[in-house]
Amino acid sequence: QVQLVESGGGLVQAGGSLRLSCAASERIFSSSAMGWFRQAPGKERTLVAAISWSSSTYYVDSVKGRFTISRDNAKNTVYLQMNSLKPEDTAVYYCNKDPSDPKYWGQGTQVTVSS
Repeated sequence: QVQLVESGGGLVQAGGSLRLSCAASERIFSSSAMGWFRQAPGKERTLVAAISWSSSTYYVDSVKGRFTISRDNAKNTVYLQMNSLKPEDTAVYYCNKDPSDPKYWGQGTQVTVSS
């Protein structure tokens, strides 16, 4: 049973923008903090941004001012607006609860930023 589905990735030039979406089952989404994570080739998966049920947000320093996380609780969906993208943002992006729960990792969505 698929419970988290990420979409919106793609190939973009440096300086461009993408908007990622994550559709979650209500069982996962309801009353949960959610996060976007990314994993670059050869590196560990790390948290990029998180949002609480009440929409308080957290960002790692490397994306502050460029990425915006948001959620639509009525649609069980969390978004990641990514602006001013850099080649170092290239990774597979995943959503999950925050803190992450290993059983909920989905396929992720590939983001590739060309220089």
